[in-house]
Amino acid sequence: MARVRGRSRSSAVLRRLRLRWIRLTQPVLGPFRARWRRSLMVRTMTITGLVTGFVVLVSGVFIITSVGGDLYSSRRDQALQDSARATLAAQRWIDASDASDSGGLSTLTGSVRNAVRDTSASQMVYLRRQPGQAAFPAAPPPSSTNPMLPPAVSTELSRAIADGTQHWQPVTFVADDGTPSPGIVVGSTLAFPAGAGTYELFIGYNLADTQDTLSFVQRTLLIAGAAMMAFIGVLVWIMTRIVFRPIRAAADTSRRLASGESDARMPRQNDEHFDVLSDGFNEMAETLQARIRELDQLSEMQQRFVSDVSHELRTPLTTIRLASEVLQGSAGEREPGQQRAVEVLGAQVQRFESLLEDLLEISRYDAGRVTLHTEATNLVSLAREVVDGLQPLSKGVIEVRALGGYSPVDVDARRIRRIVSNLVGNAIEHGEGGPIVVSIDSSASAVAITVRDWGIGMSESDAEHVFDRFWRADPSRKRTLGGTGLGLAIAREDAAVHGGILDVWSRLGEGSNFRLTLPRRDSVTDFMSPLPLVPEDVAEGDDTRSTGGWLHRPWRRVRKEGR
Repeated sequence: MARVRGRSRSSAVLRRLRLRWIRLTQPVLGPFRARWRRSLMVRTMTITGLVTGFVVLVSGVFIITSVGGDLYSSRRDQALQDSARATLAAQRWIDASDASDSGGLSTLTGSVRNAVRDTSASQMVYLRRQPGQAAFPAAPPPSSTNPMLPPAVSTELSRAIADGTQHWQPVTFVADDGTPSPGIVVGSTLAFPAGAGTYELFIGYNLADTQDTLSFVQRTLLIAGAAMMAFIGVLVWIMTRIVFRPIRAAADTSRRLASGESDARMPRQNDEHFDVLSDGFNEMAETLQARIRELDQLSEMQQRFVSDVSHELRTPLTTIRLASEVLQGSAGEREPGQQRAVEVLGAQVQRFESLLEDLLEISRYDAGRVTLHTEATNLVSLAREVVDGLQPLSKGVIEVRALGGYSPVDVDARRIRRIVSNLVGNAIEHGEGGPIVVSIDSSASAVAITVRDWGIGMSESDAEHVFDRFWRADPSRKRTLGGTGLGLAIAREDAAVHGGILDVWSRLGEGSNFRLTLPRRDSVTDFMSPLPLVPEDVAEGDDTRSTGGWLHRPWRRVRKEGR
């Protein structure tokens, strides 16, 4: 248990540290991370720069290490050879001397020191009697030609040369002003005559010039590496610009095509592979342009056909309607069966006229030739007028609940009245004789009208197609109000040209709820409906069926005219 708690605590500490690190680095690394995720060019340049920098760094370190090691080894070997030669010359000088008293030994010591300094390449000579020997009153004191050398001689080096062999040690010389410099001290022994004993000879070699040479090499390599990194960076940037140019050209061309420039084409790149891409892309664009042109022509022909047919049918339909009215006027002269046929003829002629009107309206929407005649309209009064007109057709009660919406709104009253009439008519058609509630409410940005019935309702798949043209949930069901199958499609188009939304909630056996939401002003583009789509009598959390949501319809070319 204690181990588990310890792990959880450590995990919490690591999580806090990670969050703190993210907060600290977010202002600096945040834009770079975003650019890294969005740009392949940035990723390519960054990875190339990092790899190149790593290679240059490793190469520079290797070169500096090799050059420094070779310089140091060369100077060390020279120092050892020079010290050995100076030691032999000093020993010959001592062997040729017959000094035995204190004065003679002092003179001999000075002569040996000068001989070593003249023979070797260094001017730093330190001579002293080897520690641990018996006292000798005539022995000369230690002597040095440079004050930096005696402090640099270590006890380890003195012990190492006690066996009479030559040894060396790297040291650091410190000048009077405190400036340090690297160096080497080579130690050896000399045998003095007349019982003077053995003397230690230390020769110092200052490597400041070697250090300066190595520093110059380091600076040169650093400048060369920086220049190389800058050159490689510029080269990578140029190469990536060249390599990604066809990709940018393809992206720009596709963006222009998507924005509606059907004549946009991708230029050739003078490369066999990219030229194949350019040719294929351009062929695809030309094919798409041809297909779009064909579809536009077909769509235009279809719209013209519907419009022309609708207009051409008006003349014979008017004649048939007049003939039907004449037949209905002479009702007393026919038998009951004939009279029923005349009545059916009149009803179908009226329905045919409604269908033609709806087809013409749909053709106007498809062609984008809709004109709005806006005026200040009280939606509560409008809804009540519609309900009063349709109440005789309903077996149940139609209630109007005005929670708001009394302030006038600039809308095309004819189209909004058509929407409400269609929704209430559908509620009567499918409400199974039950009650219908029409609710109106408003907010600072929108006005909403809902039509709720408790009829047969719709399934989820039916609710998704309820606004389709000529669609019926149950084709075998008889229409009591003589609908054309275009009412809800036109209603949604009427809502869309006002910048509004028409959506629906429905469930089998529990009825439907249609909601119309309109913005108060043309400048309002983001709004919420003041009325809920799911009715309040539906249990919270139940699975609901709805379509429409909050998505606006595509923009249409609409001209508004005020009255």
